[in-house]
Amino acid sequence: MDKIVNSLRPQRIVWPILIGLGVSAFMLIRSFDANTFSFVEFTWRTFYYIFLAFVMMAIRDLAYIYRIIVLTEGYLSWKQAFNVIMLWEFSSAISPSVVGGTGPAIFFLYKEGMSGGRSTAVVLTAIFLDEMFFILTVPLVYIIYGQNIFPPDSVKIDQIIYAFYGGYIIIFVYTLFLFYALFINPQLFKSFISWVFLFPILSRWRMRARKSANQLIQTSKTIKGKPFSYWFKSVVATVFSWTARYWVVNFMLMAFFHERYNLYDHFLIYGRQLSMWIILLISPTPGGSGIAEFIFSDFLGDFIANPSWYAPLAIFWRLITYYPYLFIGVIILPIWIKRVFRKDSSYKKIQ
Repeated sequence: MDKIVNSLRPQRIVWPILIGLGVSAFMLIRSFDANTFSFVEFTWRTFYYIFLAFVMMAIRDLAYIYRIIVLTEGYLSWKQAFNVIMLWEFSSAISPSVVGGTGPAIFFLYKEGMSGGRSTAVVLTAIFLDEMFFILTVPLVYIIYGQNIFPPDSVKIDQIIYAFYGGYIIIFVYTLFLFYALFINPQLFKSFISWVFLFPILSRWRMRARKSANQLIQTSKTIKGKPFSYWFKSVVATVFSWTARYWVVNFMLMAFFHERYNLYDHFLIYGRQLSMWIILLISPTPGGSGIAEFIFSDFLGDFIANPSWYAPLAIFWRLITYYPYLFIGVIILPIWIKRVFRKDSSYKKIQ
């Protein structure tokens, strides 16, 4: 528990900010010319679409908050759910994307009064729903758009395609594993874990692994037999959340280039972002910092007329979709820890 608290130190926001701004500065300097900011025109249309971009992020968060209330079967209030989701996003933003915020998310729910088994059940179910969204929607947009879901003019197209397929396979295998372990045979998973951690090199973590396996069995018991309404509401909230997040880019581009896109373009931009996130989900940097700015230019460059505009638009995109969670987390975290720990000594460690 202390390790999780220490891993959430607000000072850790410095690294993703430095990485993201460093890459953005490099991109700006590399492509800077007299037209770099010429696309910015402050008209009523610009402000209207930028406002809609922020509305999409609000819808995204509201959908996630609603989903966790559904998954906890009303155990969390809206205020508690808001704190948990914002802190979950914060922990994801300061952790490598491939690691994510799973452990801290379980910790947040546990400190809100839920049992360890039920907290694990809620988080693993939420992750399973998110991964299923990608597993199902990516093939769908590929069927519709084919190779167009990849940037046609990128000099790194081979590496992008390899990263995409590699990321999809990892997510597919992980989701398949979660499905089998959660819904079919959690006991087999426990036996497998027990066998793997008999190896001398892994033996020091055997007790922790067995505890996780036992939590997974409890998770399976918890989520089996849930009513249709439980799954329907959770799935709808998941679709709304991810779709709203992707439409941020559509509205952002409309703010500056509203005459350039038709309906086909908008859904293709949506499909491109699905491909982008498959790669970002396995990023080794905190919240995909640095990598996100680069692949934004690669994946969406053919929708932007001037290459010198790529970097400022990528920065603006991250200012809407990523950096707010860092600063919201820094504000909420000390207040939340003070409330749930009260005078616990662990609180002092984050000061």
